[in-house]
Amino acid sequence: MTMESMIEASLSEIKEKLVLFFGEHEGASLTPELASLVTAELQSRSAQMCRAVFGAFLASKEETRDVIAVGGETFRFKQVATKSCLSVFGSLEVPRRLFQNASDTRSFAPMDRAWGMQEEYLTMEVREAVAFGCAHVTPEEAVAMLGKVLPQAPHATQVKRALASIAACIAPHREAVDRHIRAQEMVPEKTRAVVASMDGVNVLLNEPGVKRGRPAERPTGEPSRETPTSYKNAMVGSISFYGEVAGDRRCPERLVSRYVSHMPEERAVSFKAKFEAELADVVAHHGRGEIAKVVLCDGARGIWTYIDGHACFDDFEKLVDYWHAVEHLSLAAEALFGKGSEKAARWYGKYRRKLKEADRGPQSVLDSMDYYAGIGKLSKARRDALQTQRTFFARNKGRMTYADFRRRGLPIGSGPVEAACKTLVKARMGRSGMRWSREGGQRILDFRTYVKSARWENFWAQYKQLATPA
Repeated sequence: MTMESMIEASLSEIKEKLVLFFGEHEGASLTPELASLVTAELQSRSAQMCRAVFGAFLASKEETRDVIAVGGETFRFKQVATKSCLSVFGSLEVPRRLFQNASDTRSFAPMDRAWGMQEEYLTMEVREAVAFGCAHVTPEEAVAMLGKVLPQAPHATQVKRALASIAACIAPHREAVDRHIRAQEMVPEKTRAVVASMDGVNVLLNEPGVKRGRPAERPTGEPSRETPTSYKNAMVGSISFYGEVAGDRRCPERLVSRYVSHMPEERAVSFKAKFEAELADVVAHHGRGEIAKVVLCDGARGIWTYIDGHACFDDFEKLVDYWHAVEHLSLAAEALFGKGSEKAARWYGKYRRKLKEADRGPQSVLDSMDYYAGIGKLSKARRDALQTQRTFFARNKGRMTYADFRRRGLPIGSGPVEAACKTLVKARMGRSGMRWSREGGQRILDFRTYVKSARWENFWAQYKQLATPA
């Protein structure tokens, strides 16, 4: 049967059934229930027709030879075998020709490979839907949502297998995939500054760890059933492109941000490799002289030790996040004048403005700390607290050139990466009761990072190529 005749036969059958259906409800008044009933009938009949036509389409592309060579190995036709799969039209039973090698140890279905269905139950379109869905919600929640729009939703177990399969397909080619994605991207025309930031965010791992907090007290003497928790730092990096200062604000417009992320790992080796690759592409392809290049992070010493010691940041201006600096300023005010005091509030307000607006702002903060520490009678605890804040400002004053950055219309806050820590990691991976393996967490984090970086379409195009080798 030709494709044309198959389509005509399917349409004829569907038409006959729809005529009968509408005949049964011809005199009924329109209600929400009737509209839903008609919608369900149309969806069902449409899916039925699509399954039939799609099956005929697959059959028309079937291999007709009896002997084929795959990877230098000869396979001979053995039998027609049915493959069960789940498509956007519902469940399919697809007959296809199965071939066997000479030693009868390996079988091969040409249709499966050509269609991207080797060792797969979910079709490519359903796989994309579940991967995209699980970047936002749990597999169980993704299944519930798909059940509202598909004739048949996959089981959560099938979803998890599909996620593992996609990740396994991508893993050996990850660097090439990301490099190809970056090559497709254009820097917004209005870009005046590229700002690189990184930060850490806690993730609860499903592995032994040190129990935090005071042990629970059991008056009855029964043993505690609490298990140790393992919170570790996942890393998030952002590369943001900024344009002109917007309106009467001193903050430039953020045009687009792209992200990298990685699950907790000793010394964040994988994260650093990803971030450096992103940065290298930005510098190589978009680092023209008129675009300012800035690395802007909070005051974490480990991060700045890495930045100061790596050559890839040599051409970047360096700035500590202003809002992080004023947190330290607030602590210094409390140490000098007492928590909640009016003097502390006045001093904090004055030097917060100086820090932002005066070229000597950071040095003025240090000078004022030293002056008031010298004339005041501080307790040892307050002297120690003040020394901690003084050390922070002394160590970072060269990275606090906020007045200069504002005059040039450059950002002084690391908001994009701090927001990404929440929206990229915490919102999906920090829900109640969630504990993650490093492998499973990375799988979801990768999907979510592509989504949040507006890279999903390019990523999925790369996956489809890898899943359907020539």
